[in-house]
Amino acid sequence: MPTYAVTGATGHLGRLAVLALLDRAVPAHQVIAVVRDEAEAQPLVERGVQVRVADYDVPETLTTAFAGVDRLLFVSGSEVGQRERQHRNVVQAAQDAGISRIAYTSIARAEENSMPLSVEHRATEALLRASGIPTLLLRNSWYLENYTDQVNQYLAMGAVLGATGEARIAAAPRADYAEAAAAALVGDAAAGVYELGGPAFTMSELAAAISAAVGRELPYRNVTLEEYEAGLVAAGLDPGTAGFVTALERGAAAGELDVPVTDLERLLGRPATDLNSAVKHLLG
Repeated sequence: MPTYAVTGATGHLGRLAVLALLDRAVPAHQVIAVVRDEAEAQPLVERGVQVRVADYDVPETLTTAFAGVDRLLFVSGSEVGQRERQHRNVVQAAQDAGISRIAYTSIARAEENSMPLSVEHRATEALLRASGIPTLLLRNSWYLENYTDQVNQYLAMGAVLGATGEARIAAAPRADYAEAAAAALVGDAAAGVYELGGPAFTMSELAAAISAAVGRELPYRNVTLEEYEAGLVAAGLDPGTAGFVTALERGAAAGELDVPVTDLERLLGRPATDLNSAVKHLLG
């Protein structure tokens, strides 16, 4: 049986992906959790998962961590601006280790996506293509948690605030993306591009789902991108960060997070979790 490794395995997505591999009856001793902080991986150790410490910034740790690995779930790093260099280290270590299959967590519509996050994803996709390793590019749309984690702010404002108008956003809960990633790693899905997203919704529809989950009416309040950015600064963000977040909102408003649900459901082997059920679960 192949040996599987998951990078970023104590992060939100990576941890769920490790659990999804176990749910697919992969023996725990065949699963390697690659982490930066071993102490945070104790719950995985208790499940029988192997834990190896590595850092994207330290290439020799990656070489050691990937020894004997057949299939790798490469979860993209979180340090924006550093990721092209870090990801180059990961790809080189995967080549050196003789890894036979990679699934990489990219961003929706990576080729044409204008969001600042997309630049490093495009560069990483190019590195992976050049590596010669069969790769599944899992182009994830937004996590639904990007919104549900802000519920206290919505409650304080009495509304869900945004600047995307009627644009549709194919967000899905992290658990669906993690399950799809595990399926991509374990199954026989062909190498190539997978545009992954849940059933698309407008922010007004999201606001209605959140309202139902919390038992309080929270309408969607659409503002201009300029008003949105000014509000972020007023809330305490520095201008650079506010501009970065606004650029993400601009991309969402342009429909760059609207992808069909078909690829996600094909990997899951079931319907993607619907908006109301997902929001209710996340806010339960």
